[in-house]
Amino acid sequence: MNLTEQAKANYEKAFKGAAGFGIEETDPEFAERIVNFAFDEVANHGNLPEDIRYMAILATLLGCQGIELFKEMVPAALNCGVSPVQVKEIVYQATAYLGLGRTYEFVKAVNDIFKAKGIALPLEGQSQTTMEDRLQKGNQVQINYFGEGIRESWKKGEPSISHINYWLADNCFGDYYTRTGLDDRQREMITFCFIAAQGGCEPQLIAHAKANMGLGNSKEFLIEVISQCIPYIGYPRSLNANAAVNKACEN
Repeated sequence: MNLTEQAKANYEKAFKGAAGFGIEETDPEFAERIVNFAFDEVANHGNLPEDIRYMAILATLLGCQGIELFKEMVPAALNCGVSPVQVKEIVYQATAYLGLGRTYEFVKAVNDIFKAKGIALPLEGQSQTTMEDRLQKGNQVQINYFGEGIRESWKKGEPSISHINYWLADNCFGDYYTRTGLDDRQREMITFCFIAAQGGCEPQLIAHAKANMGLGNSKEFLIEVISQCIPYIGYPRSLNANAAVNKACEN
């Protein structure tokens, strides 16, 4: 492959002599263009910290169900500053937005990668709730992100979906967002990536864009996150995500 010096440096740092994307010999022209694009033109745009960039990429690959590339990118993320705990937390939290049917194989893939690297499992626990207090603590996280109007939201609105709003508090937020390993801004950023990458969830994407900005992930930051994910989800969903950010700024 005819790689730029910057693409070659970033690619070698990420994969440390391993196979990389694994298509360099079979598809050299395609590999040359995508590696130069993803590891030079995109990677060197803006000033997103490298670990945050790889967190966004992993979350995006979960969202678009890119399991084979995800397997290649986990070692790259570890080589570029993402910790094993952070990798696990990204996969765990994805379950709330993608469902276990779509995250189960990612959990197993991470376990296989960690075992091959000699990373002992299970990792140190990150849970900060019990079955008794997860509802209260989860709802408090919701309030922190979305405002006082969401307090005890399961007691408001349409009675037929009150149980779903209850589960959003105790399961989605109480079981996942209360965990350590990632901070609030990182958790909302990866959630934005999950939703953007799976597509078709624009109302939720707008809401989480707004929550991101409320936590300090600025419009400019979110646009840079989207930009870094373009090689992995393409332009239509990336443009939809940009539109969601702009819409969130109007409210």
